[in-house]
Amino acid sequence: MYAVIDLETTGLRTSWHDRMVEVAVIQLDGAGQVTNEWCSLVNPNRDLGPQLIHGISAAEVRRAPEFSRLAGHLASLLRGRVLVAHNLQFDAAFLLAEYRRLGVELPISPAEGLCTMRLAAHFLPSAGRSLRDCCREAGLLPHQEHSALHDARAAAQLLARYLRDAGTPLPWASAIDAAAAAPWPPLASEAVVPVPRRAPGHQAEHFLARLVDRLPRLREPQGDAYLELLDRALLDRHISASEADALVATAEDLGLARVDVDHLHRTYLAGLALVALEDKVLTSAERHDLDEVASLLGLQATDVDHALKTTHDASVIQPGTNQWRLQSGDVVVFTGAMEPPRSSWEDEARAAGLQVGDNVTKKTRLLVAADPDSMSGKAKKARQYAVPVVHPVAYQRMLANL
Repeated sequence: MYAVIDLETTGLRTSWHDRMVEVAVIQLDGAGQVTNEWCSLVNPNRDLGPQLIHGISAAEVRRAPEFSRLAGHLASLLRGRVLVAHNLQFDAAFLLAEYRRLGVELPISPAEGLCTMRLAAHFLPSAGRSLRDCCREAGLLPHQEHSALHDARAAAQLLARYLRDAGTPLPWASAIDAAAAAPWPPLASEAVVPVPRRAPGHQAEHFLARLVDRLPRLREPQGDAYLELLDRALLDRHISASEADALVATAEDLGLARVDVDHLHRTYLAGLALVALEDKVLTSAERHDLDEVASLLGLQATDVDHALKTTHDASVIQPGTNQWRLQSGDVVVFTGAMEPPRSSWEDEARAAGLQVGDNVTKKTRLLVAADPDSMSGKAKKARQYAVPVVHPVAYQRMLANL
């Protein structure tokens, strides 16, 4: 009977190439009872826009299906039902735009659906326009805002309230008949597993756990390509999801088992310890840095202690990370929604003697990304050219050491 939808998007306008990043559908029967729920993240294949609002990271959506793979199943959830949303004009516009990119025209429009925001003027005349205000006025419990599933559930509860108050005959009976008779284009429904957003506080599996746990193939594994990639990944003392994927792929290409990579990590840590003790003094900041790197490599504080005690070993790897420095004249590029605005970061970079680029090229020294896993065009180019991608916090540390 009804299909209540909610979307999270990269921005507010389809005309600005904004895309869907999460979609939820709650199906209700004629009495307002929930009969089915479905929700998935959507890979927009671009940057995610105001992540502080929707709270979705690039690490989450990069493994989610693109809309083209979800389109058939989503259409099957909507077909023959009255489309409902809080601010239906917004959601319907994005829904239509996504299907039009696939060359498909859906038989839906805001005028033929139900908008719980507009209906509130009749059923909840004292409420504000927001979903939160309407739910409060209706006596509903607070929900997690800017989550497609939770917002869709809240809108579904509002619709159930309206159905109870509307009586019979329903003022939108014609919309029900029109939705049931609307001719939908044929769309193949692909069997795609929906990808939910991570629960608050979720800890991602360490990338080492994804390596094959087998006997080492090499007595002394030669992992120069792996270590070079590790240098770049640890530049900002953070291993992003995309960097973790690249490390796993490189290890597999080199035939390195998990025990081989563990050996390389320990030798790498020993190299950092050797650099830290060059002046015979280990500062608290240096110890903190070693502990931080150890944690990123799946090692413990006791491994740092061991590395510090064995710095006399001449075979330890001298990592290039410590020699990497921003220099006056280097070209830096910024991407993503930042706070303060990106223009402020660019002005600060110029004042420090850096050049600010509009796009990433082979001459770019560093890409500063609001989300290091960004799928923006700039981030894709940076990975193609092996340009380091760092978080603004790490960039500020680099700027201080310019």
